[in-house]
Amino acid sequence: MCRILSSKFIKLIIGIFFLFLIPKFLIASEYLPRGYFVIDLKNKIEWMTCPVGMVWKNNTCNGIAKKYELKFIPEIIDLANNQLEGNWRLPSRKELESLICHKCEKVKINLKFFPKTPPEPFWTKDKNYWQPKFNWIVNFLNGNTFGRYPGYKPNYIRLVRDRN
Repeated sequence: MCRILSSKFIKLIIGIFFLFLIPKFLIASEYLPRGYFVIDLKNKIEWMTCPVGMVWKNNTCNGIAKKYELKFIPEIIDLANNQLEGNWRLPSRKELESLICHKCEKVKINLKFFPKTPPEPFWTKDKNYWQPKFNWIVNFLNGNTFGRYPGYKPNYIRLVRDRN
């Protein structure tokens, strides 16, 4: 009886070890880098690694990210679709907010997966429901969103496409 009890006790201790300690060491990333794009496993989408204006080269983003008014976005998307394959688009507010890294210090995005991201606002495709002449932006300086950006004010762009 004592032998059975001790064996059950050992199994219980091992079970507790695997339940509480091992997952902390084996936490998988929700992002898979694939060169010029990053697979977002949680949202089932693919992000451009670099903001529009920069180019993926030598395992990092090169060049200078550029700000654009909303009126230029359809042309930018057409260019991306022709050069990079797929159906690129502006992300929704919810999708872009999912990239916010609250524990990150200087830029509120994981720079391991999205290098050289400017700590500034990025466009979303979402209009402000209460004030439709404004769009939502996500600011990677402080991790906040703001719904009063007029289309004529240039902001950065990070495109996304749905996973097939």
